[in-house]
Amino acid sequence: MRARWKIVGLAGIASVAATGVVIARKRRATQNYDPNELRGRLHRRLDEASARGDGSPGQKE
Repeated sequence: MRARWKIVGLAGIASVAATGVVIARKRRATQNYDPNELRGRLHRRLDEASARGDGSPGQKE
């Protein structure tokens, strides 16, 4: 019976550690951008979307 609880406890610890790794990777990916670079990328995406007519905020159907 004790072995089962040990396995459950170890699985819980492993899941908490894995969740922490996923969160750390996501944070690292978003923090690597310079604010001016990020702003430029967003403006380019907006320009591309409005050129294609993908429902940009200025268009009405």
